[in-house]
Amino acid sequence: MDLRHTVVDALSQNKKAALVFGGAGVAILGLGLGYKYLRKPEKAVRVGVVSQLLIHPLKSGKAVSVALAECQEIGLKFGELQDRHWLVVTEDGHMVTGRQEPRLVLVSLTCERGHVCLNGPSMEELRFPVTQNDNAIINCRVFGADIQGRDCGDEASGWLTRYLEAEKTHRLVHFEHQMRGRRPTESDTQFLQFEVAYPDVAPVMLLSESSVKDLSSKLEKGVTVERFRPNIVVSDCEAFEEDSWEEIQIGSVRLQRVMSCGRCVFTTVDPETGIISRKEPLETLKR
Repeated sequence: MDLRHTVVDALSQNKKAALVFGGAGVAILGLGLGYKYLRKPEKAVRVGVVSQLLIHPLKSGKAVSVALAECQEIGLKFGELQDRHWLVVTEDGHMVTGRQEPRLVLVSLTCERGHVCLNGPSMEELRFPVTQNDNAIINCRVFGADIQGRDCGDEASGWLTRYLEAEKTHRLVHFEHQMRGRRPTESDTQFLQFEVAYPDVAPVMLLSESSVKDLSSKLEKGVTVERFRPNIVVSDCEAFEEDSWEEIQIGSVRLQRVMSCGRCVFTTVDPETGIISRKEPLETLKR
């Protein structure tokens, strides 16, 4: 059965989608979910509702909140926006993320009528076609794995280089549907059957509001879900209750837990300011 189904209309008409699960045991703060149709569970239990759907078109860039999304094997899609399908790289193809350039979290990449729109603080908007078949295909490196990307052109490169005030040239690449995805290296054998574009590991990350709220209660300055860059945000469940979910169903789409998401220094980048502290909330998470 094709997995390209609408996930859920979670926000329109004041409706929220019920989240149910069968079986024991899907984890969070940050949960990697692989796409796989599962056998029908003997019993389904309502455990929460989807409160937000977020797509991050540009890896390390701003999230785009959507009311519905198409669930594909390679991640969530809404129109021409696909999750983590654009990537900033160096001239030799190595990925550049918010770990090295924290101000990337302030860059907005959206699509409108066949054009990509790039926006950032103190920068004029740049527009260029989504499809640029005459541009070169660049061989990129993402966490040590090879993957291709279509170069988005010199104007996009100049825009990013100026915005980041970089000494060396940066380029923007786009993962296209005919390109082969990469198999994440930091995963268990169960996950090796899946391929992704530019996400760290999994096609989808799920996070609960209550778990973030619980973490915030232990911090001097609270954090929001955007700090952890999820795709699916769940409400109406207890903090860390998600750790017991192995399978979930949202509408007609069923997902299986792959692994818990390891957290790194990127969680210390404030999504509102683009400033990295290298301390919280990572230090509290370690405890």
